[in-house]
Amino acid sequence: MSGALCGLWVDDEGRVFTAREAGEGVARETRIETLRPFAWQAAGAFAPGEGVTIEPLRGEGFFTELVHAETLAQFEAWHAAAKAAGARGIDVIRPLESQWLLQTRARLYDGLPFARLRRCQLDIETASEDGAFSDAEKPGDRVLAIGLRCGGTNRFLVLAEETDAAEKALLGEFNAALAELDPDTIEGHNIFKFDLDYLRQRAKRHKVPLAWGRFGQKAKFRTSRLKVAERWVDFPRCDLPGRTVIDTYLLVQLHDITARELQGYGLKEVAVYFGVTTDDDERTYLAGDKIAAAYRENRDMFIAYLGDDLRETQGVADVLLPTYFEQVKTFPILLQEAALRGSSGKIDLLFQEEYYHARQACPVPPEVAAFEGGYTRSFQEGVFKHVLHFDVASLYPSLLLLMDRNPKNDALGVFIPLLRRLREYRLTYKQIAKTGPMAEERAEAQARQASFKILINSFYGYLGFSGARFGDGELAAEVTRRGRELLQSLIDGFAAEGALILEADTDGIYLSSEAYFERPEALLAKVAALLPAGIELEYDGSYSAMWCYKAKNYALREGDRVILKGSALRSRGIEPFLKGLTRHLIRHLLGLEAESPRARLAGLRRDIAAREAPVRELAKSEVLSMNPDAYERMIAEGGKPRRASAEAALRMSPRPRMGERVTYYLVPKTKGQTSDWQRARPIAEWDAARPETAYDAKTYLEKLDDWLERYGAFIGAAAGGGEAGACMPSVPLVGPNGQGELF
Repeated sequence: MSGALCGLWVDDEGRVFTAREAGEGVARETRIETLRPFAWQAAGAFAPGEGVTIEPLRGEGFFTELVHAETLAQFEAWHAAAKAAGARGIDVIRPLESQWLLQTRARLYDGLPFARLRRCQLDIETASEDGAFSDAEKPGDRVLAIGLRCGGTNRFLVLAEETDAAEKALLGEFNAALAELDPDTIEGHNIFKFDLDYLRQRAKRHKVPLAWGRFGQKAKFRTSRLKVAERWVDFPRCDLPGRTVIDTYLLVQLHDITARELQGYGLKEVAVYFGVTTDDDERTYLAGDKIAAAYRENRDMFIAYLGDDLRETQGVADVLLPTYFEQVKTFPILLQEAALRGSSGKIDLLFQEEYYHARQACPVPPEVAAFEGGYTRSFQEGVFKHVLHFDVASLYPSLLLLMDRNPKNDALGVFIPLLRRLREYRLTYKQIAKTGPMAEERAEAQARQASFKILINSFYGYLGFSGARFGDGELAAEVTRRGRELLQSLIDGFAAEGALILEADTDGIYLSSEAYFERPEALLAKVAALLPAGIELEYDGSYSAMWCYKAKNYALREGDRVILKGSALRSRGIEPFLKGLTRHLIRHLLGLEAESPRARLAGLRRDIAAREAPVRELAKSEVLSMNPDAYERMIAEGGKPRRASAEAALRMSPRPRMGERVTYYLVPKTKGQTSDWQRARPIAEWDAARPETAYDAKTYLEKLDDWLERYGAFIGAAAGGGEAGACMPSVPLVGPNGQGELF
């Protein structure tokens, strides 16, 4: 029986190289197979060429023909000729590895537990000749060490001496180590932008081949972009034939789209957030400008620091990678593509696979008109006790299954059966995650069910996405309409049982009920009867207190922990002094901080007015949405708008890249320079000994006034109170029926 597929690469001749598991601790087995490349095309879009055949497809649709070629060379020649002739209506799946997986219905890692994935974490330490940030393009800057961690065991490749010859030898050692270890994945934090790109530039300088791939292949680099929520991150992508590069820096940002709890994406803070490193761990810390000195003067500390970086990288990947690992067991896709591609593109591949094997005509993605979204409403303002949360399990997918209606252009009727099958898989693995006899089995099942949950919930979003081949805006609108009706019936049901409704959002309801706080299951049983068969209401948590600020923005107290929801309360663009003030306010309102933030507010006013507040507390951090060089060209050509963060980035050396954070502050207004973008300075320019670099106290005092406009009522403080702020006694915020109160 064939071993699990652990690596896949299609070469320029169309040969399919595979690496398969041959046994635990045994080298991967390499095989060569064949690809018969194909494309969909509209009727008569382009005539066949040498070695190319055209097969008519069944049914109606835009793509009514399937084009096959005997060799990849013949296929690429035909496709190039079609593009040169201006032919339209041709659809080719890329990368070619997905074509082969789709054709053969094969899947990477199928049958392979996550524990048997051969993983390698990578981290490098570098030196700077002039004390600035280490730059691989500078001849005197260089790699000091390359750390590798495979199966929990570290291997340190350390520069013998600070010479070009020694660095060249070090890069050769790295090539040999990868060949020996033969990992399926190479994982690192910011590995694309820093580690691999730095190694690439140093290897080029010393004429060392980038022999990092399988099958005797070299690494390939190209500029790429990843969309993270509403912004784009650009990075120098590295592809290794037969292996996967995993950048936990990018995975963390994708994770934080929904979590929105991280204040930054650096490895150290991320490791603490995920519990990889705790206060009890003896973690070695070195400032960036102290690393080279440690290499020269305290080698043990230098190695310990590198080892901790590797350990933390593995720990973060342990949390985030299993979801993508399980996804590739479902989709005809490479692991690296799964980590860098959106859900709609993955789901499309599942449909294309079915249509390919059925020889069925395919549609083009339809335009989807805007439609009304889910139920969202804030019912109360203030602080409330005895809070319960209930939600409908996978509301939209459950409604889709209840409606049993496929998208209108899904001629094969693939959508609902596929959704139903995935839901059954998820329920099976969810049960194993609870009852499996072995801890490893339960962990594996938990990762699988979580992956299926994400996938299942993506089906509804797929319907409303204009780029989805089988999108259907009318069906998506009907689902949301039914969802709103269902949520309203639950709200009415909870209210009939005496509960005070606080917040409702899409599929969940927060309420206050002293009577049912200690027995939420009893309330659940009474209200769940209102739902149709197949729709399940779940009790999702109890909270001793909840602060309702405004719609979709609230704070929950769970023991000594505070959970924030909503961009108004969690925005990473808020300056630290305001963020700290808001955190103090929330903890005070929820009963975790006895002292009101009013004294802190007055202290901030005094310190800012005297310019004694630390500049870092006032500076704003923003992610660049454009490369500084591109922004500079845009502005030179008369483009707008001007951005403070981008202007600050232009003053930095080296200039940061799009997707990186820039921290800046504002200097006082002068004649002709009143806008923020004109006054923005990178934080490195501030110098207490140079008055011209001072921050604008007036601007930051006005920001305190703005903060008071938003939150002052909750602590009885009026805005516009001068230097110290006019403070009033705290005003109780008591909700209807007396169920809410200020702590």
